[in-house]
Amino acid sequence: MSARVPVAIIGASGYTGAELARLLALHPDVEIAQVMARRAAGQRLGDVFPHLAGAGGRLDLPIEAFDADAVAARSKVAFACLPHGEAAPIVAALVERGVTTLDLSADFRLHDAAAWASWYASADHPAHPAPGLLPRAVYGLPERHRAALRGASLVAVPGCYPTASILAIAPLLDARLVAADGLVIDAKSGASGAGRSPGQATHLPEAAEGVRAYKVAGAHRHTAEIEQELGLAAGAPLTVLFTPHLLPMSRGILSCVYAAPRDADAAAADPDRFRRALADAYAGEPFVDVLPPGRLPDTAHVRGSNRVQLTAVYDPRSRRVLAMSAIDNLVKGASGQAVQCMNLALGLRETTGLEQVALFP
Repeated sequence: MSARVPVAIIGASGYTGAELARLLALHPDVEIAQVMARRAAGQRLGDVFPHLAGAGGRLDLPIEAFDADAVAARSKVAFACLPHGEAAPIVAALVERGVTTLDLSADFRLHDAAAWASWYASADHPAHPAPGLLPRAVYGLPERHRAALRGASLVAVPGCYPTASILAIAPLLDARLVAADGLVIDAKSGASGAGRSPGQATHLPEAAEGVRAYKVAGAHRHTAEIEQELGLAAGAPLTVLFTPHLLPMSRGILSCVYAAPRDADAAAADPDRFRRALADAYAGEPFVDVLPPGRLPDTAHVRGSNRVQLTAVYDPRSRRVLAMSAIDNLVKGASGQAVQCMNLALGLRETTGLEQVALFP
């Protein structure tokens, strides 16, 4: 494309909105035309996020209140960084006006409106606000749905926990190397995964010096998303035991997925077959690193990047496979993945704007 594509960030006062601004600022094929946020309207983006105040003024944009007609008049693409329920009517208004929309909420990730209601219904939104759009939404995990993302007009950007967990175990389900029954997912996230709104449980002075599980025994809403996508890999519906944990750090997710091998004798004879299956599945993937034997994923080695570190090991004593992944929850787990999906939807080079090396230490 010769002209730069104008994009809008809606919900720009949150962490994912700020991360989108950081990533898109250096994207050679797009320009940020609008930033919008309800509570921060009238301020400048650099006032809400001082780290964005420099950049030669490119990011110190005025924050506007949302107006669908204004977005359609000035932007070709919109990123909706809004809470579930609140996002769907805004996304519907944008899609109706012909704006390519990437929704970072959970409103279009589940294919079925009844499933959405069972996990996300509230007094304000007892039913899905825009069920007619669900068949149009493409689940935005490029490593699993790349072909469908090309030319997509509505993308449901996956959640951070599902991204890490699905990428770790789905290829082993695809290859029928592990059983679909009895999957256990133990995942740990930094506090930014809870968003920017203050909360005692995620406020770092309260959460520091400890590790806690939360929303256990199927209570976490990402469970439905994980089961939907892993059911597609297994070829039949399945149930997982998913336990999330909060770590006293800002960024990162480490997901450990435990599964039983379908053939324990073959696993014992060739314990590296599971790691090799991941390497085969992700050969040529621009952002996935399947680690060599002896190395394990580490959130410190993907921080600030769109990269995924993966491995799988077999424990012959317990006869269990452990598939592991590490991502930055704000980049590959949210905003970076959204940019990756945008590139595919617009026919741009998939890696454009996302080739930053991870920050370390």
